[in-house]
Amino acid sequence: MKSITIKDIAKIAGVSYATVSRALSNSPGISEDTRERVLEICREQGYRPNILARSLISNKTNVLGLIVPDISNPFYAEVAFHIEIYARSLGYNVMLCNSLSKPEQTAALFEFLVGHQVDGMILVSPHDDERAQVARQLHLVPTVIIGDSEIADSTVVCEASSIRLDNFAGGQLGTEYLLGLGHREIFYLGYRPGSMTHTRRVSGYKAAMKAVGLKRHVMDNHSDVSSSEAGYRLGLELFRSGQPCTAVFAATDAVALGILNAADECGVSIPDDVSLLGFDNISYAGLSRINLTTIDQRKPRLAAGAIDLLTDAIAHPDREEDVRRIIRPALVERSTCKPLAAEQS
Repeated sequence: MKSITIKDIAKIAGVSYATVSRALSNSPGISEDTRERVLEICREQGYRPNILARSLISNKTNVLGLIVPDISNPFYAEVAFHIEIYARSLGYNVMLCNSLSKPEQTAALFEFLVGHQVDGMILVSPHDDERAQVARQLHLVPTVIIGDSEIADSTVVCEASSIRLDNFAGGQLGTEYLLGLGHREIFYLGYRPGSMTHTRRVSGYKAAMKAVGLKRHVMDNHSDVSSSEAGYRLGLELFRSGQPCTAVFAATDAVALGILNAADECGVSIPDDVSLLGFDNISYAGLSRINLTTIDQRKPRLAAGAIDLLTDAIAHPDREEDVRRIIRPALVERSTCKPLAAEQS
């Protein structure tokens, strides 16, 4: 079927092309009766505005690009959900892409979204190599990073505003909570070397343990992602090692879910034998069969903060200063941690 155009609507309504255009854009200069008649004809004829053509005139599409590592990860899925909901409340739609944490893919998606005239871009938790790759494209469109904008060991400057959780404070908060329950043999499972986010979290754990003179126990995750499979492997390794352990601090909730499976397989009761603390507060953590105590990343605030930074950058394209915002974490107490009996502490 032939698409209905503004000229077709003008002919049916018996008005000029300019009058139809004014009616669609809610501009002054025509009567309310004429506007309503034109809009009613548009509805009857199934007319849809050409968004791309309109954007070429206004230089604005009201569309934002969003690149996440992997939407199947519950944390990224929830962040994307909150970004879309808040962006929509401000009159923006969101185009979502998955980078799979591959620098070349991230750069290609960035170029793809710019080519589709997005007004701005949000990158969620990009790795160092990804940030270095897109740093050369940041002049093309206002961009905000959820996570670290700094690039370690690189001369490349990532000139973008950012918002992130205070991961050091999160690691410290979780460890101090377990210490307050009387635990002393606290293991940190799932640290990913090379990740600034993970480095800050484990540093918070180490600082809290050092402050009370306790030995630090860290088990690294050398895979590319913090998955339940990685948590399962690390959990089996710990529980089968026979090392004294009364509490486990998991680097992410996904890792914690894997540790729960390993504990079940090894006959370790959570929390009677070992307390378990996660990090992220993904939706699964609150399910009744899991009920995981965790550190909350406050995803709605991260999402809203990122959108606010981005819309401000869109409104002020000549602003030269980048903004760095840090959000404090919060503890969510559920049922996977319990106080240690006095004779055990």
